[in-house]
Amino acid sequence: MPTFDAIGVVSTDMTKTLAFYRLLGLEFLDGAESEGHVEAELAGGFRLMFDTVEVVQSFSEYEPATGGHRVGFAFRCAAPAEVDSTYAMITDAGYASKAEPFDAFWGQRYATVFDPDGNPVDLYAALG
Repeated sequence: MPTFDAIGVVSTDMTKTLAFYRLLGLEFLDGAESEGHVEAELAGGFRLMFDTVEVVQSFSEYEPATGGHRVGFAFRCAAPAEVDSTYAMITDAGYASKAEPFDAFWGQRYATVFDPDGNPVDLYAALG
């Protein structure tokens, strides 16, 4: 049986993409911005992979998605205050916001920002 072990995302600007995800604590090798394929190891050995448009087009007939995003990410924070501080750090760095931090009816502090390619990234923590 195959094992699901990675998610691949197409990046239009590797430097901006890695800068954004570094703010969220992902680690990449120094100088990775100049690479066409970059990976970050996540909990449990799972990998988040980024490829430039050029790399993807070198082995497939890739066409960028239109009409909305095709992937979304969620980062769990330790506490509601961390949602607020992480949101502020990301938006202060110039990245776009979709939803400012709020207390959701489902019991979480929640906020959404956009990565450099317009993919939504949720920040959340349990309330109380």
